[in-house]
This record gives sequence, structure tokens and C-alpha cells, in this order.
Amino acid sequence: MEIAANGSRAASINLPSGSGQRRAAGRCGGWKLLGGTIGIFVSTPGSSSSPQVRQQGANMPFGNTHNQVKLKFTSDQEYPDLSKHNNHMAKVLTPAMYERLRSKQTPSGFTLDDVIQTGVDNPGHPFIMTVGCVAGDEETYEVFKELLDPVIQDRHGGYKPSDKHKTDLNAANLKGGDDLDPNYVLSSRVRTGRSVRGFCLPPHCSRGERRAVEKLSIEALASLSGDLKGKYYALKNMTDAEQQQLIDDHFLFDKPVSPLLLASGMARDWPDARGIWHNDNKTFLVWVNEEDHLRVISMQKGGNMKEVFNRFCTGLTKIETLFKDRGHAFMWNEHLGYVLTCPSNLGTGLRAGVHVKLPNMSKHAKFEEVLKRLRLQKRGTGEQKSSCCHSQTHLVLELKSVFKVETHHKRSTCRLRHTCGMFHLQL
Repeated sequence: MEIAANGSRAASINLPSGSGQRRAAGRCGGWKLLGGTIGIFVSTPGSSSSPQVRQQGANMPFGNTHNQVKLKFTSDQEYPDLSKHNNHMAKVLTPAMYERLRSKQTPSGFTLDDVIQTGVDNPGHPFIMTVGCVAGDEETYEVFKELLDPVIQDRHGGYKPSDKHKTDLNAANLKGGDDLDPNYVLSSRVRTGRSVRGFCLPPHCSRGERRAVEKLSIEALASLSGDLKGKYYALKNMTDAEQQQLIDDHFLFDKPVSPLLLASGMARDWPDARGIWHNDNKTFLVWVNEEDHLRVISMQKGGNMKEVFNRFCTGLTKIETLFKDRGHAFMWNEHLGYVLTCPSNLGTGLRAGVHVKLPNMSKHAKFEEVLKRLRLQKRGTGEQKSSCCHSQTHLVLELKSVFKVETHHKRSTCRLRHTCGMFHLQL
């Protein structure tokens, strides 16, 4: 899921990828990703504690929606109360649609109620429209397209069912991005998710499937060499000290506590078959079995986004080849692009962000307007959805690229150098 500022996996820079809460990668600037589908990144102080971790409702149990007795009741008797909801699912779903779809299921048994449960349990915020639904397998987007196509179109700016997705992972096509001002940019990152074909997605996978995805990931990632050579750390095998150190370094995702993630079933059996892999330099890492099967992240200190993106493209391409060599391609089709758990992350699933230091810019009257024009989203350093009050000087500016060609969409991130320079001259 994601939380998107303009309305989604919950809200995303939209935030992410909509939807959940977890620690994001890296020592580089202290990143924290709020919400799986949620796509909100914030920079955090050195402490591992966070007010979000103790949010109300964090112990919400996973609701079992596989109860077939519900079909003995009428559609009206089973239809959820969405009168106070602000998410894309609630905006699209109607009683008539619910009646048509409620008895359907994917080949693995994922039902309409499974799709919508996280949106039913989490009404959303008046000013942040979340996605409100998840996929349990690759077939979800086809079986329930009557619901999901309008959600995708609404969430992704008019992306129609007839549209075709294009992906460009040739880093040579990225122009600029290697000269973001180091006086302002503390760290840079690019991330995406990938789903392994042949397995159910995290909201619906069995223990055996999850363990098989982990085993496959360990074998594939162990074949990386050179600058990408690294090590896998299984959560269940970590000592308390090892786990705490990775958390303190803002490198390891913690147990999901967001109701958005819990209600979708993604935290079942935690921490079984979850883990994190990173290269020796901690500039390229992969989360395994969190919100998606894989979450791939490239990051480093400073403002050389071109170098970050080059590593991202190289590593991601190698990982995809390694999985194919083992008989498992990534979920992809020409309409949706790469298929992920939250509809907010479909397509490229790519997010690019920089952790910037702007001591005075948050006071500027034109700040919000400039970010909007650049399709950027700001995040403060101390709270989940910061208004960026004047006392905050460190921000995360994030660009989300979904249903966009990667190298084309990253040009907006490159324009940050001009933005930062302009702010400096004005202040």
C-alpha cells in the first residue's frame, strides 16, 4: 500500500506506495518509509524510536475474509459501510458492483472482500485519499478489473485500461542528475518493487510460498558479484543486538504496525521468511517479503543521482536475469507494467528521492507552488505527515514514477539542482 499525497498505497508523493509503516533503507540520511503501499518517505533523527510505531490501532488483527458462509447472506447484508471513507476503492465500489463480484475469486482463492478489506478497515483521512485495496496474486487485476481499472485510472491520472506501459532501464538515457548541489542534498535514493511470478503476493501467500520466495531470493542474490556482492540477513536469525543496530542505522524495516498493512494480511507469521540483503557498501539493498516479494533500493550519500540510478538499473537488471535463470520471471504485462501488491505501485513502481537541507526554504511563500510544479512532495524529519513547519530544516523531496518511462520521469528530479539554487539566491 502507499500513502500518496495526491491521493493514494495510501498516499504517496504522492505516499510510496500508499500504504503501511516501516523503516526504510539506509544510513544515508536516515530514511523511513511509512507504509508499504504507502509511499511516504521521511528523514528521521538518529533514534530508532518513532511516534508512528505506537499509533492507535497498531494491534489490529488480520481479518479473515475467506468465510464462504457470507454467500448465504444477501449482497445488501454483506455490503460494507463506506459512508465515511476517503479512499479510491470506496469511491469506485457500488452495491451493484459488489453483488456482481463478491462470489468471484482468483485461481488461488483471493476474493473481492480480500481485495477491499484494508480499505474497509481504514477509512482514511479527509485530506489524504488512500488506495483502499490490494492484490493477492497476479490474477487479481484481471478477475476484479471492474473495480481495479477505475481505481488505477483515478489514482494514476487517467491511465486507461487500453493504455500500454513502457519501461526504460537504460541509465545512459538519463541526462544530468550528477551535479545536485552537495550544500543542500545530503543523500539520494531510488527504489522499486518486484513480484515473483508463480507465487501469491504477501497479502495472500501461504507460509510455504513465502519461504520459497525467500529461498529463491537468497540463491539469486548470492550470485551477485563485484560492487553488488553482499549478504542476506534473515530477521528470525538476527540477534537482538544485530537487529537493533540495523534499525538504529535506519537500514532495516521493522515489524509493520500500520493498520493499512495489518488489515491486508501482510504481517502474518512475522518475521518468518522476511529479511534484508545488502551489498558490502550498503548502497544497494533488497527487502524480501515485506509489502512486496522484493523491494530493491539504490542509495548513497550526496547528490549524484545519476550514479544512484545507474547502480539501480544495473542491479535490478541483473536480479531479474538471475530470477529468470531459476525459472521465475517477474510479474509483468504490457498494460500494467510490473505488477505489485498495491495498485499505487504498478508500472515502474519507481520512486526517487533526495534528503535535502533547506534552512529557510520552508518559510518561503512560493515553496509549495514550486514543489507542485516539479511534481515533488516534501516530508519533514519528525512526523508521519509533516506540514514542514519553519523549525524543520531537513526534508525529503520525493518523485514517484508510475506508468512513466524511468529515464524520462527522472528529469524532474534532476531539476532539483535549479530549485535549490533558486532558493539559495532568494534567501
